[in-house]
Amino acid sequence: MAERVLLIGCGRMGGSLLRGWLESGAVDRPVVVDPVPANLPAGVSVVPELAHVPDPLPNTVLLAVKPQMLDAVLPGLKARLPESALVISIAAGKTLSYLAAGLGAGAAIVRTMPNTPAAIGRGFTVCCAGAAVTRHQRDTAESLMKAVGQVAWIEDESLMHAVTAVSGSGPAYVFLLIEALAEAGVAAGLPRDLAEMLARATVAGSGELAGKMSDSPAKLRADVTSPGGTTAAALAILMGEGGLEDLMKRAIAAAAARSEELARG
Repeated sequence: MAERVLLIGCGRMGGSLLRGWLESGAVDRPVVVDPVPANLPAGVSVVPELAHVPDPLPNTVLLAVKPQMLDAVLPGLKARLPESALVISIAAGKTLSYLAAGLGAGAAIVRTMPNTPAAIGRGFTVCCAGAAVTRHQRDTAESLMKAVGQVAWIEDESLMHAVTAVSGSGPAYVFLLIEALAEAGVAAGLPRDLAEMLARATVAGSGELAGKMSDSPAKLRADVTSPGGTTAAALAILMGEGGLEDLMKRAIAAAAARSEELARG
């Protein structure tokens, strides 16, 4: 059955979720709160402020505003939140305890971390449920996030820092890889437009292959690598001391540490 949903904030991620809900039929008559919404699908009700949404509010609310805006949003939402409501948050760094402090200790809250491939229905969202969330509410949250990609659950909320570092921020690392691969191609003599085309297609195609094959990434890598060949020569650099694996571990550690700092305020 389609859910009635109140979407507070309709930026890039909120808009991606909204489009996914409408295309899948997961949501019925969504209401959007955003003072400057962009590219809203036809037929969506939009108001500039929560105060303009008539009572009763939908039983499912998704918070998609920037984390720094939540302090201003939560008091007004708490005052009007239905007793059986589910609140889903995609705000990075904002913990279940922070959200419960703003909405009340008994509020049913699911904290999530989606990523930007949700814009094309290929996202991955990791969810963590608060103590008051029922089985039905958990299923509701999962169905809404599945409208834009895959979903996984964690019980240990502290893992959200690593999730943010790997998955939430991860698309930026992949885009950087495309940039770097294209620049290396230019340095090797390729015309820039061809180098960029090759880099984009190679990364996109390899990601698609990895997603559809049951083989491990290590096996897929080995399948491309002939002993003593060109790929082996490149991997000797990328997998050597201080290479890509070490660099990625340092990068993820830095992102996770920053996530912890933001959570502490």
